[in-house]
Amino acid sequence: MTMDSNSMTMPMSDPNPWAAAMNNMGMPPIGMTGQPLIPDFDPNLGMMAGITPINPMMPGLGIVPAPVSQDVPVMKEIIHCKSCTLFPPNPNLPPPATRERPPGCKTVFVGGLPENATEQLIMEVFGQCGDITAIRKSKKNFCHIRFAEEGTVDKALFLSGYRIRLGSSTDKKDTGRLHVDFAQARDDLYEWECRQRMLAREERHRRRMEEDRLRPPSPPPIVHYSEHECSQLGDKIKDDGKFPEAVRVLLTWLERGEVNRRNANNFYSMIQSSNSHIRRLIGEKSQHEKEMEEAKDKFKTALAGIVAQFEQIVSVFQAASKQKAWDHFSKAQRKNLDMWRKQVEEIRNMHNEQLMGIRREEEMEMSDDDMEDVPDSKDSEDSGVSQAEALKEENDSLRCQLDAYRNEVELLKQEQGKNQPARSEEDRTHSQQLSFLQQALQGMQKQLLKMREELKQRESELEKSLEDKRQLKSQVQNLKEGLQKLQSTHTMQLETSKPGDSGEESSNQTAEGTLSSVVSCSQEKRGPTEKNSTGPIHSEREALLVGIISTFLHVHPFGASIEYICSYLQRLDTKINPGEVEALLSRLPCTFRQELTGVGASLEKRWNFCGFEGIKST
Repeated sequence: MTMDSNSMTMPMSDPNPWAAAMNNMGMPPIGMTGQPLIPDFDPNLGMMAGITPINPMMPGLGIVPAPVSQDVPVMKEIIHCKSCTLFPPNPNLPPPATRERPPGCKTVFVGGLPENATEQLIMEVFGQCGDITAIRKSKKNFCHIRFAEEGTVDKALFLSGYRIRLGSSTDKKDTGRLHVDFAQARDDLYEWECRQRMLAREERHRRRMEEDRLRPPSPPPIVHYSEHECSQLGDKIKDDGKFPEAVRVLLTWLERGEVNRRNANNFYSMIQSSNSHIRRLIGEKSQHEKEMEEAKDKFKTALAGIVAQFEQIVSVFQAASKQKAWDHFSKAQRKNLDMWRKQVEEIRNMHNEQLMGIRREEEMEMSDDDMEDVPDSKDSEDSGVSQAEALKEENDSLRCQLDAYRNEVELLKQEQGKNQPARSEEDRTHSQQLSFLQQALQGMQKQLLKMREELKQRESELEKSLEDKRQLKSQVQNLKEGLQKLQSTHTMQLETSKPGDSGEESSNQTAEGTLSSVVSCSQEKRGPTEKNSTGPIHSEREALLVGIISTFLHVHPFGASIEYICSYLQRLDTKINPGEVEALLSRLPCTFRQELTGVGASLEKRWNFCGFEGIKST
C-alpha cells in the first residue's frame, strides 16, 4: 500500500498527481509515512487565485472537521496509483450531490466502481485518506468503507466524481466513475450516542462538582442538653456577639422537648437572659433610625445646594440668551448654548421634582404623626386649636407653592412667545415641562382640597368640644348651687329650735331633695355606682395576697404547707405572718382547700388551690 517510488521523489515541476494536487491546494506534498516530499516547499507558490488552501489527505484534522465548501473551486489533478489511475471530473460541471451527514459518520458509500475492482484496489485508493477498519463490497459495483476516524470521511469525499481506470486497459469492465457519499451505519450511530452520553455524564459531573463547591456549608449539629452545655449556653446568651447562635441552640432544645421539672429553672433563666436583649435591640434600632434621619437631612441639604447651583447655571444661560450677548455668538456657538440650556433645565427640573417629593413625604409623615397622637381630655381645646393653626399654615404653604408653579408656567409661556423661530425640539421640551407642571398643579390642588376637608372636620370637632365644655361648666355650676342650698338649710336648722315633727319632716324632705339632685347630677357624669358587697376579703392587700397565693399554689399541684407559702410571701413582704395567711385561706373555702398528707409522724397539712372547681359550685 505505498505509492509509486518515482512519484515520491518527483520535483515540483513534474506533473506528479499527488504533488500537483497538494501544490494547487497550498499544502506540501507528503508521502504515506508522513514525511514531506519536498523539503523547501513554499505554500505561496503554485496557488491559484480564489483557491482555499485545503489538504484533504492530511490525517488528524479533528474529530468532526468542517466540510469542504462546495462554492469554493478546488483544482483537481490526475492521480496515479500503483494499479490504477484517477482522472478528475470536468471543473465546469456542478459538484456531486451528497446526502445529509449522519451524526458520528465514519462510513462512506462508494459507487461506480469498475466490475473488475477488488478490495486490494479499494484499499490502495482510499487507504491514503486514513486508516480503514472494514470494507463491505457488493457484487453490483459499489461498496461501503468504514474508517477509523470521522475526519477521514471528508478526505474520501474529495475523490467523488473521479473517473477510475485500471492500468492502461480501455475495457468497459476496467473503467468507472466514482461516487462517494455519506452512509448511515448503526455502528457509527451507536458509537456517537455512547460518546454523547459520556460527554453528558462528564457535564453532569462537572455541574454537580460546581454546585457542591458553591453550596453553603451545612450548619454544625446541635448538641443535646446537659448541665455543662447549659452553663456554657447561659454565658453565650449573655454575650452580644454570640447571642444569635446561642438562641438557635436554645430554640432547638425547646423544640426537642428537653425541658423537664429538674431543669425548668435553668431554661427559665436562659429565656430571661434572652428577654434582656430586647432593650439592647431597641436601642440599636433607635440609633440606626437616628443615623438614617441624619443621612436624610444631609442628603436634603446637599440636594438643595445642588438645585441652587443648577438655578444659577440656568440664570447664566438665560442671561447669555438675551439679545445684548446673543448677537455676538456664532451660529455653532448658539446651537451649543441652546443644547446646553435645555440639558441644564431638564436636569434642574428633575432635581426639583426629587426635592419636592422628599419635602412632600416629610409633610405626609408629619401629618400622620399628628393624626396618631391622641390628645388628652384636659388639653383637647388647646390641641384642636394647634391642629387648626397647623392646617392653616399647611394650606398657606400649599397656596404659595401653587402660585409659584403658576408663575413658572406663565414665564415659560412668555419665553415661548418671545422665541418666534421655535423648533420642534424646543416645542417638545416646553410641552413636556408644561405637562409636568400641570400634573404637579393637579396634585397640589387635590392635596389642597383634602387639607380643606380636614380643616373643616377639625373645626367641627373643635366646636363639639367647646359645646361639651360649656355643658360641663353648667353642670358644675348647678352642683355648686345645690351644695350651697344644702349648707344654708343645715345652718338654718342648727340656729332654729325644733318646731315639731311636721317642720322636721319638711326640712328632711328639702335636704333629701337637694341630696338627690346632687347625686343625680354626679351620676350623670360618673355613671351608676357599684354596690360594695361585704365579703371575706376586706382590703386590697388581702386581694393581692389571694392572687399571689393562687398563682403559687397553681404551680404546685400537690399542695404546699403554710410555712412554705409564708416563706415565699416573706420574700415580698417581711411583715406577713403565718396566722394572718392561714386565717385568710380559711375564709375562702371555695378557693383553697386544706388536706392531710403522709402517715404517722410524717403527717402534714397542705393547702391546695381549688378555684376552678369552686367556681362551678358557686
